[in-house]
Amino acid sequence: MASKEDAEQHREEEETTAAEDEDTGAQVAPIVKLEEVTVTTGEEHEDAILDLKSKLYRFDKDGNQWKERGAGTVKFLKHKESGKVRLVMRQSKTLKICANHLVLPTMTVTEHAGNDKSCVWHATDFAEGELKDELFCIRFASVENCKLFMETFQEVAESQQQKEDNEDASAAAGLLEKLSVEEKKTEEKTEEAPVVTKEEVPVVTKEDKDSKNETVKEEESEKKEPASST
Repeated sequence: MASKEDAEQHREEEETTAAEDEDTGAQVAPIVKLEEVTVTTGEEHEDAILDLKSKLYRFDKDGNQWKERGAGTVKFLKHKESGKVRLVMRQSKTLKICANHLVLPTMTVTEHAGNDKSCVWHATDFAEGELKDELFCIRFASVENCKLFMETFQEVAESQQQKEDNEDASAAAGLLEKLSVEEKKTEEKTEEAPVVTKEEVPVVTKEDKDSKNETVKEEESEKKEPASST
């Protein structure tokens, strides 16, 4: 008897489960409709040269101590058109910018004294919305990552120096070309200008001068003579 009741109860449970799993075809509209929003990071026109996890510090001159800026990912980003490279670091969770500055030819990075996983450098940073001179220290999880960062930093700085030299050379070449074109135009104008020879210049002789003077005297004499009476 008990087994029969158990079997019947088991059958009812299976029917109930099947009914719950059955697709009724009903569609329920969402209460709130969310629209897709395009999020820009400002890095769309740049290529990442290096991407490493690290922790960044800045030196507080007033307190004479290192203060943590944030832990996250540091990148070297190269602009696709201008070729300029900047260092950008964002905090992991909030994505707040910790460092944002161009890598210039004059910059150098050195190993932090007493810690082979850290290195330091000076930069004019724009992370806080205004240009500010900062002394940064960055620490990595391994010595290898620190060396890779320093090598990449120096390579970028040297490449920017070569880029500036090439731009200066191109500018100088363009200036010389412009001067050459202007000199050529001046020479062409000089060649086109008519040259007056001695033969073309009228020569006034003494006889011509005397004849002209006599003519002037006769005209003045005629003017002075009184009119004849009739």
